[in-house]
Amino acid sequence: MKIATFNVNGINGRLSVLLRWLAEAEPDIVCLQELKTSQGTFPAGAIRDAGYGAIWLGQKSWNGVAILARGAEPIETRRHLPGDEANTQSRYIEAAVSGILIGCLYVPNGNPAPGPKFDYKLRWLERLLAHADTLLAHEVPVALIGDFNVIPTELDVYKPERWLDDALFRPEIRSDFHALVGQGWTDAVRKMHPDQPIYTFWDYFRNAWGRNAGLRIDHMLLSPELAGRLRAAGVDRDVRGWDKASDHAPVWVELREKRSRAR
Repeated sequence: MKIATFNVNGINGRLSVLLRWLAEAEPDIVCLQELKTSQGTFPAGAIRDAGYGAIWLGQKSWNGVAILARGAEPIETRRHLPGDEANTQSRYIEAAVSGILIGCLYVPNGNPAPGPKFDYKLRWLERLLAHADTLLAHEVPVALIGDFNVIPTELDVYKPERWLDDALFRPEIRSDFHALVGQGWTDAVRKMHPDQPIYTFWDYFRNAWGRNAGLRIDHMLLSPELAGRLRAAGVDRDVRGWDKASDHAPVWVELREKRSRAR
């Protein structure tokens, strides 16, 4: 089984990129972020024609998350994280797909830091930590997938010294990410590539893509019930070089099929 995440940076404007990648990569489950479209203008027909069922939580011009399933319909279990009754930003959606609970998330950027946006990011991550702990307590296969807007370590950024004061790399943010992993989640890409610089985002400015001046901010966290099935993980970095590409590249994991219990 192949599960992927892709910050599309505007699904309608980059629909051709998404559809081409779906056809070539053939992931079974996909989490999308930054839809940048309202609930009613999500391209459900085109996604369906590509062979995928979908649920989504749109937001005009900003944010937005979706879960796609190849040849199946995701069974929605939650919209928004618990703990914020306002829920004004579309950043979390959750569904059951093929026996796995998928949490698709788009963590706030948080810049400038310090400031109100940074404070909101900290509160959002606090709610994520609480919900993630609850999910682990169920002892079922769960994946938390998406754009975390967190650079976990110096290995995950091309020039760490330039990012010390950025909301993606500040100590408070990295501490929250490490606390999340410390609950028992496995950072799948880093597990499979422990010592290799791997990036998932390259800015549009300053020829970041050409210089490979990237960041690793898109992550796939697996519960213990899934981590034992992990067999491969990577980044489809060539997608970042396509025409009209997002500034993110798709990230994916491959899982072994669950073994059936002997009678």
